[in-house]
Amino acid sequence: MNDDTLDPKMNPTEPLRRALGDRYLTYALSTIMHRALPDARDGLKPVHRRILYAMRELKLASKGGFRKSAKISGDVMGNYHPHGDAAIYDAMARLAQDFNVRYPLVDGQGNFGNIDGDNPAAARYTEARMTAAAEALLEGLNENAVDYRENYDGTLEEPVVLPAAFPNLLANGSSGIAVGMATNIPPHNLEELISACLHLIKAPNARDETLLEYIPGPDFPTGGVIVEPKENIADAYRTGKGGFRLRCRYEVEDLGRGQWQVIVTEIPYQVQKSKLIEKLAEVIQLKKVPILADVRDESADDIRIVLEPKSKNVDPEVLMGMLYRNSDLETRFSLNMNVLIDGLTPKVCSLKEVLRAFLDHRRDVLIRRSQHRMEKIDHRLEVLEGFIIAFLNLDRVIDIIRYDDSPKTALMAEDWGKTHVRAMDEADYVSPVAGGEMGLTEVQAEAILNMRLRSLRRLEEIELVKERDALMLERAGLEDLLDSEDLQWQTIADQLRETRKTFGKSYENGARRTTFAEAGVVEDVPLEAMIDKEPVTVVCSKMGWIRAMTGHIDLARELKFKDGDEGRFIFHAQTTDRLLAFGSNGRFYTIGTSTLPGGRGMGEPLRLMVDLPNEAEIVALFIHKPGNKLLVASSAGDGFIVPEDDVIAQTRAGKQVLNVKGDVRAKVCSDVVGDHIACVGENRKVLLFPIDELPEMGRGKGVRLQKYKDGGLSDATTFTMADGLSWLDPAGRTRTETELGEWAAKRAGAGRMAPRGFPRDNTFT
Repeated sequence: MNDDTLDPKMNPTEPLRRALGDRYLTYALSTIMHRALPDARDGLKPVHRRILYAMRELKLASKGGFRKSAKISGDVMGNYHPHGDAAIYDAMARLAQDFNVRYPLVDGQGNFGNIDGDNPAAARYTEARMTAAAEALLEGLNENAVDYRENYDGTLEEPVVLPAAFPNLLANGSSGIAVGMATNIPPHNLEELISACLHLIKAPNARDETLLEYIPGPDFPTGGVIVEPKENIADAYRTGKGGFRLRCRYEVEDLGRGQWQVIVTEIPYQVQKSKLIEKLAEVIQLKKVPILADVRDESADDIRIVLEPKSKNVDPEVLMGMLYRNSDLETRFSLNMNVLIDGLTPKVCSLKEVLRAFLDHRRDVLIRRSQHRMEKIDHRLEVLEGFIIAFLNLDRVIDIIRYDDSPKTALMAEDWGKTHVRAMDEADYVSPVAGGEMGLTEVQAEAILNMRLRSLRRLEEIELVKERDALMLERAGLEDLLDSEDLQWQTIADQLRETRKTFGKSYENGARRTTFAEAGVVEDVPLEAMIDKEPVTVVCSKMGWIRAMTGHIDLARELKFKDGDEGRFIFHAQTTDRLLAFGSNGRFYTIGTSTLPGGRGMGEPLRLMVDLPNEAEIVALFIHKPGNKLLVASSAGDGFIVPEDDVIAQTRAGKQVLNVKGDVRAKVCSDVVGDHIACVGENRKVLLFPIDELPEMGRGKGVRLQKYKDGGLSDATTFTMADGLSWLDPAGRTRTETELGEWAAKRAGAGRMAPRGFPRDNTFT
């Protein structure tokens, strides 16, 4: 590389670790401060702040006209936010979505998306303007309320933070992911927030628990019911981290004759309705909630999701309890109050700290606006004083303006002291130019020269004196305000009360939407209580296609299978039974009999119901019997006994029980009955040993059952020694051998050749 192409800021001898660290730290700080985390004072990220400021510059007032969103996002991108216009438009569209933002800051006209998850229309099709809430955030920008900084190219200025008449951070919430940190703040009710702020002004050392009397919890724009315990909510607000369990709101609609259905009227925050319906349909299809028969979306402008039960005898609370577990009708909103304090320092704040940051900001805004107003008053008083002098000396002023070559200089040089005494006596006002110590100031002279002729009336003089007196009174009030901290907080409290009056309960959708309730304990309902118990015959083919035929049919009946396939497992069951499938990969899979496809067709592949790998085969398929024990063994001759209750799988992935590696496969799974175990290898050698020599385990490789020089295990079973060992001879007749002494030995022995008449396939069944 040519040295001329090197960055001059880069040090060629700088270690790579330090160079990467410095540059990544710069990137991280930029992401944290200028993109992902909101400011605690106005609750906005830079992109949102720039959108509102650009709309203000475009004069898009809440009662004015709309402008194309493309124009707004274009101005934001060109003047303040040098990023993609799509990202800017998405951010602006979110501020207009009343299902995402508790108090929308953008008034949108057109398609700005919906709760189904549909995207907004393109920026060229929609129009927007500010809302009254956005104007409240911007109020005071003309009065030097906040600092300004240069925009990205130094051609314009933008506010560092907005004055913010209400605590927008908590009112509308925020979320974002930075580098190494994130934030997630739920929206709250504005009336409750301002009430808490007023209490905090009255009692600055108020405890966190006291603030919860005013702010019981979040207030989501989509409503819903918070079921988080109060102590958890208090802990979350105290530490700045926690979560809230949020449920849908529903009502039970009586259809007459004992029939009913559930109507969901509010869904949890940030849950897309279309995906929720899809999830509920999947729950029905997979029969995760067997008592749910159907779901319909009858929503128009409001939410109306109809849930139909299979039976009128089911308790609605039981149905909803199961749906809470299996769908997004219940969600958890995580709280992480990570914000920028004073726009610089990221910190996880408590509720009290966030409110305090807002109140301190409001005090700074009040002081700056008061000082700005005093400067304006002082300037106006100076001008008014000059006007009054001009009226008292009107002939002389006209003479100077008419005949002097430099009237401004002449006005400033003239001694007005003696002629100004009457004004002093009348108004009881001490002029800085009284007594002839100095002439008019440049500001006064310029104002007199710019005065209109129609103002030269006696009535105007009276108005000027009246205006001066009013300004002097206002100035005295501002001086008192700036000198008294108590008066400042009293003024802030009055401003907050006015804001509460504007955006409180009387404001459109200002009343609290989210309510609180106790979660309640929904007991686990046994499957038998949810499913009608009916007889079925389970049929599974050699290729793994499974179905449930209605009724208990003759097991010897000839059934149809796909070409090249044949039957393998067939047995009677009930719809309330659970089936266990044991794969050659050593995993057990659990399938509900009620979820099996009907017997009209060929069924469905078992691999679609559970995550059984293609290379794995089904070793055994049977009905789960609680309290039963199973003998499991691998082709290598290793095995153990496992309680059947321990092999139940809760997920599609199944539960690993028998560990196998390489070419070793799970080979045997049979019920444990009797007191001995019989093993037969591929070499046709049989070994019998007491069942006590085999350990009972929940998972593992197991111990050696039988030793082989070559080959592996063919089959294993358990039996009672006193009753003898049975098998089917080549003619299909059951043969029982009771003289088994020569095959009995210790576990892990080689065994002896099988008795005469033992099956050629080396199996006991």
